[in-house]
Amino acid sequence: MLAALRLPGAELSLVLVSDSVMQRLNRDWRGRDRPTDVLSFAQREGPGGAPDGLLGDVVISVDTARRQAAERAEPLAHELDRLLIHGVLHLLGYDHERSPTEARRMQRRERQLASILAR
Repeated sequence: MLAALRLPGAELSLVLVSDSVMQRLNRDWRGRDRPTDVLSFAQREGPGGAPDGLLGDVVISVDTARRQAAERAEPLAHELDRLLIHGVLHLLGYDHERSPTEARRMQRRERQLASILAR
């Protein structure tokens, strides 16, 4: 995926957690006291950002991913891929909550990356 984004030398951390851990992270960092499917923590934001190539952390709740995969009648691996794509795009500055236009832009990029990964 990073090669498809033209970031072959970039690095990120992927952390797989339970809903209870995700709820704590979501509460502590976003003020939302409930689990969510994916959170991204960009390293290059803020003062003294990380060195070039270090994107940040993507945290995925496996419990939520499992439920969402069942709802979509898709394998868990597909849902984890979808969430990883979503999280990485957040690390790169995409934000679907900013505006409807940004949401459409992010969705288009998610579909493009999913099709590349499916090959």
